[in-house]
Amino acid sequence: MKLGVVGTVRFPEWLRGLLILLIVLGVVFRFVNLNHKVYWHDEVYTTMRAAGYTRTEIDEELFQNKQIQAIELQKYQQIKPGSTAADTIQSLAIEDPQHPPLYFLMTRWWMQGFGDALTRIFNSPLTVMRSLPVLLSLLALPAMYGLAWELFASHAVALLATAFIAISPFDVLFAQTARQYSLLTVMVILSSFLLLRAIRLFQAAASQSATAQRHAARSPQTWLNWSLYAVSVAIGFYTQPFFVLTILSHVAYVIACFYWEPHFSKQSGTIFKFFAGSLAAGVLLFSPWIVVIGLNANRAIATTDWTQNSPGIDYLLKLWLLSFTALFIDFDFGFDNLWTFMARIPFLLLIGISLYAVYRRTPPATWLFVLLSIFVPFLLLAIPDLVLGAKRSAVSRYLISCFPGVQLAVAFFLTHQLSLKRVYSGRSPVLSNTYTPYTLRPAPYTLFKTWFWRGTLAFIVLASLASLTVSAFSNSWWNKDLSYYNDQTADILNNTASPIVISNIGDDYTNTGDLISLSYRLNNTVELLLLQSPDFVGTEEFQSLLQGKTAIAFRPSQSLQQTLNQTYREMPRLLKGERLWKIDSAQNNNPSRNEKSKKKD
Repeated sequence: MKLGVVGTVRFPEWLRGLLILLIVLGVVFRFVNLNHKVYWHDEVYTTMRAAGYTRTEIDEELFQNKQIQAIELQKYQQIKPGSTAADTIQSLAIEDPQHPPLYFLMTRWWMQGFGDALTRIFNSPLTVMRSLPVLLSLLALPAMYGLAWELFASHAVALLATAFIAISPFDVLFAQTARQYSLLTVMVILSSFLLLRAIRLFQAAASQSATAQRHAARSPQTWLNWSLYAVSVAIGFYTQPFFVLTILSHVAYVIACFYWEPHFSKQSGTIFKFFAGSLAAGVLLFSPWIVVIGLNANRAIATTDWTQNSPGIDYLLKLWLLSFTALFIDFDFGFDNLWTFMARIPFLLLIGISLYAVYRRTPPATWLFVLLSIFVPFLLLAIPDLVLGAKRSAVSRYLISCFPGVQLAVAFFLTHQLSLKRVYSGRSPVLSNTYTPYTLRPAPYTLFKTWFWRGTLAFIVLASLASLTVSAFSNSWWNKDLSYYNDQTADILNNTASPIVISNIGDDYTNTGDLISLSYRLNNTVELLLLQSPDFVGTEEFQSLLQGKTAIAFRPSQSLQQTLNQTYREMPRLLKGERLWKIDSAQNNNPSRNEKSKKKD
């Protein structure tokens, strides 16, 4: 199988230096203002699960018609006294089985080992939780370099691809998110690298004769290479079940190579056996959690049913555009603002041209991998969304399996355009004593093209760095989803005289996470009144708790909101886009209660 491009390219020294500087800047941006953005609802659940709590036990303690200080909620973000790692696993198994335990256990051990020290140093528990995914995200840099080298045999392409993932607004954003997505990115890239490496090294050892092939099949090095791939498969599954999208693209790639690569077919039987065996071993290692998912399938379905909402084709198209271009630019002018999408069209065109260039200028073993790694995961999500009406493909983090392929394609195309001249890397294509005809042919080195493509690269870099800068100093960003308005909500509450927040568990059971999220940004003067039942609104105790307070309702359930509307004449909305109302306790519609208060007077 002719994997890679023998004719590689050389960048000028200044450009190599610039790319290395960009990689360093990407690392730095990952650590900038870790505690600045709101702690997303899902991040709260990461800490909650890692600490050994279940949402059920927290809800039973909180929503008891009691008045508490907001800061008291943060006890559920600390290791539960007397709990063990088994409690973390149990919490996930019974309430969030679609989330395997690996990252949550890593978070627990991180909290236990470094939590107190990092909190003292940075004076923020958010830095503790977000520093782990940041460190994990750094592993993606050498993994991307290795994957690009396996595909293109070009240090220039590998360096540019590494620079792209280093300063990618999307990758930096999720590197600073206390969820498993940075680890998922690492495993998508690393497993792909290990697969290509295992195939290449086996072919190199087995290329001479049938005897050499039999010897290679028994070689300890061959077994080690495929064992590493099997372990990466297991780790990927234990990180996030959407890793299956990457595995399916690997399956499609191995099958496709049999038809497109004549050299591959000579050893296909042995390669298929090793590949199938590695997949089987990886799935077998993951099988305990497959059993957990099966036993709690109804819970997993109920927890993810929000993805079944049908948003319409226009919504999907917009989110696809935003998701794929967020690898290079991530400015938000508002979802309904035309410029949010127009600014990204050039980047979409660049991606399309790059994919075509990969197809035209690389051997099948290379372009098949790049294209299948993008389109297999994407289509597996997008087609059901279009046919059945859902929005999984509109969730950017679910498309992580697609993104490394996009970055690799753009890196290859721009390297081709920016190259000074071709210099051979010394790596020959497998099963051949001559150079492959699929060489990286530099474009004619004219003054116009030189400056045009340098300008294109500069534009991409500036867009990425500007996006990172704006994001780094923002209190919220699009990936905060349910918690997007929590920063503005906290500002309103902190600037309200004697505030008391009225809330309950809510209709979608997300209030627990967002109330804890708010607690990180609320002053100690903010109090919470968390109701067990809307009927409590009609009691004298409820009225007494509101005396001298400014009551504000935060995301009440429909039944609670209806009760409040019936009880109080005016409930002005305080924040567009958020279900936040001010309750005028002096304007009470309940005549019997008013009559009782008059008699007492």
